[in-house]
Amino acid sequence: MHCQKIVISLFEYFTMQTQGSIGVFDSGYGGLTVLKEIVKNLPQYNYVYLGDNARAPYGNRSFDTVHQYTKECVDWFFNQGCHLVILACNTASAKALRTIQQKHLPTIPQIKRVLGVIRPTAEIIGNFSTSKHVGVLGTTGTIQSNSYKIEINKFFPDIQVHQQACPMWVPLIENNEYNSRGADYFVKEYINQLDQQNPNIDTILLACTHYPLLLNKIKEYTPVGTNIITQGEIVANSLIDYLQRHPEIETLCSKGNERAFYTTDSIEDFNQHASVFYGENVQSKLARF
Repeated sequence: MHCQKIVISLFEYFTMQTQGSIGVFDSGYGGLTVLKEIVKNLPQYNYVYLGDNARAPYGNRSFDTVHQYTKECVDWFFNQGCHLVILACNTASAKALRTIQQKHLPTIPQIKRVLGVIRPTAEIIGNFSTSKHVGVLGTTGTIQSNSYKIEINKFFPDIQVHQQACPMWVPLIENNEYNSRGADYFVKEYINQLDQQNPNIDTILLACTHYPLLLNKIKEYTPVGTNIITQGEIVANSLIDYLQRHPEIETLCSKGNERAFYTTDSIEDFNQHASVFYGENVQSKLARF
């Protein structure tokens, strides 16, 4: 009876807190491809998106720098009233998520949660491969962290993971060059380097949320029949499952089908580029820390 009273009081405590939007973060525009799929599957919630464009890209920065930048952005979301933040950025998920979860969140009195994109992807990526050879294409930071190799082997110890950094892809995409001949050169170059590691790779993970904009070119230079996996739908389905398993968080997520977009750099540039990633016109505001 005593335990029951404690459970009830905790539930009442959670529901008494002010509801807030679900936060979605990326160093730039790529996270909008994830937000697009989340909204498609969970349109009833309110969302706030933040692109740290002033300090992008994160891919080649150190662990300490990525952690510092990501923590500042997570705190910004919390100040906006968000209780749940999705790091829709592979580099931030690889270099900052664990430290934020283990060291930062326990110091906050209110219930707050920060989730990433690596674990949900690692949990299912092995299901797509019959050869047991999976390729991972990502930023230099994501690849150097070995986060995907570590996480995938937790769930699929028989899978061999082959990684390839693609440092030129994000700059090409963010400068609207993803349909250029220069993009063809670098797409072919990195795909060939991955294939040279092992010709039995039958599944390729695009471990950067920018890369879906290169999907058509990637398909052109990969062997026929190769599974090419993007993360938007995976993260969206994982969020659905998470909210169902954690009603104490779900009750704190406001509903109203509203979207708000913020950037740390030029609003005009963000609106122009963001519409390409999100698939519809975006009107943003400047985020101030």
